[in-house]
Amino acid sequence: MSTDNWLADTRTSYDTVAGNYADLVRNALSELPYLRAALSLFADGVIAAGDGPVADIGCGPGHITAHLHELGLDAFGVDLSPGMITVARRDHPHLRFQVGSMTDLSVPAASLAGLLAWQSLIHLPDEDVPTVLGDFHRSLRPGGLLQLLFHTGDGSRLKTEGYGGHPMKVHVHRRPPDRVATWLRHAGFEVEAQLLLNNPEGEVSQAFLFARRPRRA
Repeated sequence: MSTDNWLADTRTSYDTVAGNYADLVRNALSELPYLRAALSLFADGVIAAGDGPVADIGCGPGHITAHLHELGLDAFGVDLSPGMITVARRDHPHLRFQVGSMTDLSVPAASLAGLLAWQSLIHLPDEDVPTVLGDFHRSLRPGGLLQLLFHTGDGSRLKTEGYGGHPMKVHVHRRPPDRVATWLRHAGFEVEAQLLLNNPEGEVSQAFLFARRPRRA
């Protein structure tokens, strides 16, 4: 996998902004009904398929992991940034969080009932996405659910500042949903649904993809 320096830059950037980012998103879900609905659909699907461990990959300060727990899931969080994991453990001491990278996911094969990756693939170079999705597929048990949330569009930009004006150095990649869906199918997933979210100007800005590891090969 071609890591170059993007992993180190992403880790350092999110260590720098961890506290400010946590303050920004701590209560954000209360104002975002479509995001809550997507999480509820995911939780219902995991429970209906037999329940089990759920990984929140790129969990940041743990607010989504905590919401999944409130929905009845055995959720734990994984994030590249030690600073984010420190904040997550502080704010949600009753939950499990660990430092880790989606490019080297230390999860046993077929051990997860569900896997969530919200706005974490956006920093991953195109050439590395298929390998990561293949590892997501390996980690999920047959019938396991995957939910992705990502920025839509095409092209990339370098983010140099954010969350309180702190310096950052992360590339943000925007991708058409159809491209991501194709990657998912090539990784062995069945894509079940797609949800598009518009920004205030009416343009599509984010997309959900709901996918499943088939119960049978």
